[in-house]
Amino acid sequence: MSKTLAEIRADLLRDPHVRAEYEALEPQFRIAQQIIDARRRAGLTQAQLAELIDTSQSSVARLEAGRQLPSTRTLLRIAHATKSEAVFELRPATA
Repeated sequence: MSKTLAEIRADLLRDPHVRAEYEALEPQFRIAQQIIDARRRAGLTQAQLAELIDTSQSSVARLEAGRQLPSTRTLLRIAHATKSEAVFELRPATA
């Protein structure tokens, strides 16, 4: 019987080293998801967003896949293009 993606993920995350790497990448994937959500809320395709922020569709795809971290300037352009508010903050870490 095949395992679901959730089951495979759970199995992998039992390894402390895998879990540490996964947790280290979580903020990057959270940013990527926020870009996707903002673009979809604005009703834009990747190509349309790319044109509005003066970049290529493939660059938007890399941002949304979490393979490229956006600069602050790019995040501000995305926020403007999607009529979103960009909020950056540094909070004390929780234990």
